Amino acid sequence: MTTFVELVLNGLSVGSVYALIALGFVVIFKATEVVNFAHASLLLAGGYLVAVLHDDIGFWLALAVGAGGAAIVGAGIEYLVMRRYRGSDQSVLAIVTIGVDILLTTELTRRIGTDVLALGDPWGDAVVELGPVSIAQTRIAAFLAAGLLITAFLLAFRFTSWGVAMRATAENPETAALMGVRLGRVSASAWAVAGSLAAVAALFLTVFPTPGLERATSLAALKAFPAAILGGLDSTTGALVGGLIVGVTESLVTGYQSELSFLGRGIGDLAPYLVMVAILLVRPAGLFGTKEPSRV
Repeated sequence: MTTFVELVLNGLSVGSVYALIALGFVVIFKATEVVNFAHASLLLAGGYLVAVLHDDIGFWLALAVGAGGAAIVGAGIEYLVMRRYRGSDQSVLAIVTIGVDILLTTELTRRIGTDVLALGDPWGDAVVELGPVSIAQTRIAAFLAAGLLITAFLLAFRFTSWGVAMRATAENPETAALMGVRLGRVSASAWAVAGSLAAVAALFLTVFPTPGLERATSLAALKAFPAAILGGLDSTTGALVGGLIVGVTESLVTGYQSELSFLGRGIGDLAPYLVMVAILLVRPAGLFGTKEPSRV
């Protein structure tokens, strides 16, 4: 029972980080109706900035610079690349983001090389004992930080003028533009928010018990993608729920790998996609996604 509780708690912690990444997918999709496959490079860029700067300027300032730098990269992608293709088919824009991701990830992995970079976090390898259950302080910090960021985003999305503009754009961009909403500004801000969330997620994906930032860190965005899809790609609530589902599923399946050996090795990495497919078979729009009306 202790093992099960530890796996669930760790799954909730990792799932909250996946929710941050999934929220980035959702924010950009709501603002532009584009599936952003360049999200992995934003995550890697933010983590890389923290890793190379924390010795010189301190961890917390490096984290702020990393989040701000990833936000600038995201907004730059929107302004320099995506805005040039405005009006194109969404599938074309999605392919463009794949190209952007390849370019940025290639450059970042060239800089990282074979090194594993520490991010200088203040928690180290400290562990909290909750009775018979042990959990790393980094996991607790990840859950709390993700909860605060997601809550702040939801409040801003609901009560600020930026949130109103974002909701109006998601509902009907043409009408929003006629009402004075600047679509370019909304789109750029969505990319910036997604970049900053990805940078924070990169931190908690690379601290203890993982060794640090490496070239494969960007692959974590691929695990968050099923979270965004199964929750509903146009639902902020769905991103949160989807992230937790993916995190807990991955943690449990990996933790009980020996009992599930008949399913093959590495089933933990495949589990989020299996859950996504199972949910989409029942709810094609995701758990909280908007169903598209159709004429019959």
